Amino acid sequence: MKIGISQGPMKFGDIVKNTNLVDRNMAGQKAGRVVGLEHLDPENLRIRRWSTTENGTSFTRKFVPGQTLFGKRRAYQRKVAYATFSGICSGDILTFETKNPKVLLAELLPFICQSDLFFDYALGTSAGSLSPRTSWSALKDFEVPLLSLQEQKKVVEILWTAEEAYQQALDSLENCIALKRSLLSTLTTRGNRDAQTQQSKLGCIAANWKVMSVEQVTSLCQYGLSMPLHDSGRYPILRMMNYDDGKITAEDLKYVDLDQSDFASYKLSKGEILFNRTNSADLVGKVGIFMLDGDFVFASYLVRLVADQSVMMPEYLNYYLNSELGQRRLLSYATPGVSQSNISAGNLKKVLVPVPPLEEQREIVRILDEVDLNKSLLQQHIRNSKRLLFSLINNLLFVNNTTEAIHV
Repeated sequence: MKIGISQGPMKFGDIVKNTNLVDRNMAGQKAGRVVGLEHLDPENLRIRRWSTTENGTSFTRKFVPGQTLFGKRRAYQRKVAYATFSGICSGDILTFETKNPKVLLAELLPFICQSDLFFDYALGTSAGSLSPRTSWSALKDFEVPLLSLQEQKKVVEILWTAEEAYQQALDSLENCIALKRSLLSTLTTRGNRDAQTQQSKLGCIAANWKVMSVEQVTSLCQYGLSMPLHDSGRYPILRMMNYDDGKITAEDLKYVDLDQSDFASYKLSKGEILFNRTNSADLVGKVGIFMLDGDFVFASYLVRLVADQSVMMPEYLNYYLNSELGQRRLLSYATPGVSQSNISAGNLKKVLVPVPPLEEQREIVRILDEVDLNKSLLQQHIRNSKRLLFSLINNLLFVNNTTEAIHV
């Protein structure tokens, strides 16, 4: 398909208006939807969540379907959305609509606002150190190399098809995450065999399972290293930010230098579990299994658990401690501090665990591992879909003015 520029560069403010409509009555409506910057996901045109006017709001800026919402504060977050419903939004959100649909299609406008050129311009016109903001008076001077209406229709079809594929991938990931959450709760209490149940200290569990404490199903419960950390050194040390959905990651590493004796005491092996014993109230209690290659040690605010594999698979223990019940049991021991909560190793040992026979543990782990694998594949698919979408946006919308056409 041949795409070329035929309308030439135009000022953004000549083809787009910032509606800035105020509706003070809507704030009193019970069913009104309220959209703040926190409800806009970076690089995602769909508004997936919102609050309601029932919760109270001071926002009065109105938006309607077909408008493009642009987050003017901290533009580097790249928050743009295409409205499919009416509501009111934060004053830090600009509401754009096309002035003349025979010059610029409303369906193309959100992609223009998602482009690298537009965001670079928005960042360049932002002012303020702690919370930089751009403004309509600055954005209206952005020059848009505008396609003909006929060509816009072709590009809109391509971009919205790619965007829909991206959204479908996101929906599939949400479904996968919900499935895992449900399976974690079900499989780590009742298993996968439709067995009879019993009432226990943990509630209803499979009749042939036991209830044991973390201390009874582990052979080691150990605090990590307390020492200065450095940007470079001999051994990478894992910290409270090295968690991702029940797994330990090697992101944002710090390093320590240790003698061989200390290294041997704190070296992690695959299958060991790290528990985050101290953090803010909403983050304390994170649990992840270590499966990384290489020599790693761990910091003092983490606790290492080594499963006694004669009674407990480490993968099963990790899945249980990440389940709703497991987290609830962990957090029941959290003691509040000035800015952080803490769960001691002593209390961690008291946490109760439902213990199936090892054969059933293997079945449960196999099922949950398959869900995790599907989740990883979906995440890769999302990355690919997103890369394709933004490549199309930047290549189809903005062609060098000296170039007559490109081919898609």
